[in-house]
Amino acid sequence: MTIKSFKRCGLYAALSLAMTASPVYAGVTDKDILADQETTEDVVTYGLGLRGQRYSPMDTINRETVKEIRPVWAFSLGGEKQRGQESQPMVKDGVMYITGSYSRVFAIDAKTGEELWQYDARLPDGIMPCCDVINRGVALYDDLVIFGTLDAKLVALDAKTGKTRWKKTVDNYQDGYSITAAPIVVKGKVITGVSGGEFGIVGKVRAYDAKTGKLVWERPTVEGHMGYVWKDGKKTENGISGGAPGKTWPADLWKSGGAAPWLGGTYDADTDLLFFGTGNPAPWNSHMRPGDNLFSSSRLAIDPDDGKIVWHFQTTPHDGWDFDGVNELIAFDYTENGKKVKAAATADRNGFFYVLNRTNGDFIRGFPFVNEISWATGLDDKGRPLYVKDNRPGNPSGEKQGKTVEAVPSFLGGKNWMPMAYSPDTGLFYVPANEWKMDIWNEPVAYKKGAAYLGAGFTIRTLNDEYIGALRAYDPKTGERVWEYKNYAPLWGGVMTTGGGLVFTGNPEGYLMAFDDKTGELLYKFNTGSGIVGSPVTWEMDGEQYVSVLSGWGGAVPLWGGDVAKRVKDFNQGGMVWTFKLPKS
Repeated sequence: MTIKSFKRCGLYAALSLAMTASPVYAGVTDKDILADQETTEDVVTYGLGLRGQRYSPMDTINRETVKEIRPVWAFSLGGEKQRGQESQPMVKDGVMYITGSYSRVFAIDAKTGEELWQYDARLPDGIMPCCDVINRGVALYDDLVIFGTLDAKLVALDAKTGKTRWKKTVDNYQDGYSITAAPIVVKGKVITGVSGGEFGIVGKVRAYDAKTGKLVWERPTVEGHMGYVWKDGKKTENGISGGAPGKTWPADLWKSGGAAPWLGGTYDADTDLLFFGTGNPAPWNSHMRPGDNLFSSSRLAIDPDDGKIVWHFQTTPHDGWDFDGVNELIAFDYTENGKKVKAAATADRNGFFYVLNRTNGDFIRGFPFVNEISWATGLDDKGRPLYVKDNRPGNPSGEKQGKTVEAVPSFLGGKNWMPMAYSPDTGLFYVPANEWKMDIWNEPVAYKKGAAYLGAGFTIRTLNDEYIGALRAYDPKTGERVWEYKNYAPLWGGVMTTGGGLVFTGNPEGYLMAFDDKTGELLYKFNTGSGIVGSPVTWEMDGEQYVSVLSGWGGAVPLWGGDVAKRVKDFNQGGMVWTFKLPKS
């Protein structure tokens, strides 16, 4: 070999070493997304899998070892925007992606906690978020990081640099629209709902080409509005939601009917269906809109290819308490009488837990997951609530408010947005529940675009001196409550379960907690310094299991909580990502 050749080879080796040392951005594929629950080296979906079970098969951190985990790094979101950190981290190729309050995105070295880049959306002064300036996370696809903003935009960022690759206005924030949920990616399409039900908007689910941002389809979630598909840039009608206007709405109230799908969706590959929940009908004053008010307070099964509604299940027809129906619908299988049942489950704001046939939406069973329900005596054989007539807020007369009623649960729900988890190992669901009540009354109201459209007043109060929150384990086949852990403050953070026999969640008091998934015994807790309202994740890196969670108190409770807010008034706001693992020794 000549000296020249040797030098060339040396240069080549040096370049190869440099390239190897740099971060490798392989890109997230549809295959990665579909396999997320089974793979442990990354977290590329909101829910640790498209079904949203929030289960990881990892077991290095387990019932015996969890007491030894300790923080290895903590990252501050910085600035003055330290409140309401409801994000779930994503992890890919050694990089963690999170969102922060006020529509911010951060890329963090998952090994060291060092910031790689930060993106701050330029928000206008007139944003109108209902329930704090939160954001629940990003979607990953190819080399893009995609998220929604408080001014109702969908933004795709370069995963390596944080630079904007495309940006689309989903709807007009001045009309009351916003986006707070993490989008979902299915078959190369990024799919998002919208928030804004308190402003009389029209709920919609929209799908965009994830790589280009081109609109693919749009499905309104209020009966009477036309759906559309786009092909080769051409917009084509794709059927009216519900078939026609006016079936379950009086007069023109369907034109400002709410039903916002504000929490995001899950997906089941077995049935090839998207599952989205919808929010309250507008206005809250139910006497103005007799009828079931479809598709408000419902779960919708949607064809991911064109947005058509395949089936629906309405949890609270003619909702008069703001119970919404947005809570996640989680697909799972179980065996009964020797046959596999393709089911899906949801814990509704209204206090009932529902098990449905996910192929057609048929009701299988339902049961309360809170101790007291005042507005209904139970569910019929189709899952429709049996109303207590006297517990509906009264009809206002003239300028006077209607009769006040004490309703249980409060409108913040037996369970609100915070995602529950399902373990295929135990066959149990782990539900972050809350026990509270409200005084609620109706008031006269008229619709005005971009203004609050409630027609109701309320005060939330406690039911117990000892606790509000309760993490509960339920058997969906029987309705049996297997165990519970009571918490003084309301629970407002997500839940995760693992193959190590653990259930992780956090509380507003600031503790990351781990429980035995079979008994509910508290095995570990660590104080993060601010209330936890985010959702924990776990992944494997360099042969070690890591757990991460965001800490930063905020969300709807301190804003809307009434007397309950007094319990949390001294909790400190914050903005930190905490990451834990076992020591190597």
